[in-house]
Order: sequence, then C-alpha cells, then structure tokens
Amino acid sequence: MKYFLLLLVGLTTLNSCALYSSTTIKPKDSFILGNNQHRSFRVKLHNVSNNPIEVYEAPITGGQHSLQVVNPKARVIVRVDSNTALVIQNGSTDTAIVNLKVNGDTGLSMSYKN
Repeated sequence: MKYFLLLLVGLTTLNSCALYSSTTIKPKDSFILGNNQHRSFRVKLHNVSNNPIEVYEAPITGGQHSLQVVNPKARVIVRVDSNTALVIQNGSTDTAIVNLKVNGDTGLSMSYKN
C-alpha cells in the first residue's frame, strides 16, 4: 500500500509539471515554442483546426529538421531536444488552433512569427 501511495504521489507531481495551452495561430503565421536555452521537452499536440499545419524542430544554433504535417483533428507527440525550438506553422488562410500539453522543461520562450 505504501508503494502504491508513493507511485500515486509521484505521478501526480509529474503531471502537475505540465504546461497546457490552447494556442491560436493567425493565417500564414507560426508559433515558436522554446527558442531559448532549455532542456529537452515533449509536446502532445492536437490540431483542432479545419486545415493541416506543419511542425518542425529548429535548433537555436540554426537549421531545421523533422518536418511533420498534422492533418485536421489529428494528434502527434513530438520529443524536442535541448536548445531546440518547436515551430508550429499555419500555412492556410484560416486561423489555426492547436491544443498543447508540454512536459519536461517548461521554461520555454513563446513567440509568433509571420
């Protein structure tokens, strides 16, 4: 019983360190998460929009990799390396909305870029 309680407290603590966000991205804009020095993090992303979006990783030292197209209503999990930003790009002419759950390092910068 004692181990079960310790496990329950540990899981609750881990879950409480998550960042939840419903993020709106204007047409032809990008949302950039983690364009600063940080440890690795994981994002559960749900595209609740009616158009596909693109997500990719961009190390703060330059470049980009791991492009994914996330279709409408689809969900993906992205593991992002330390000192690397996750870019969520809305290429459509409609506003995009994504639900995010971020675990790991949550001391991440957040910005928009068109």
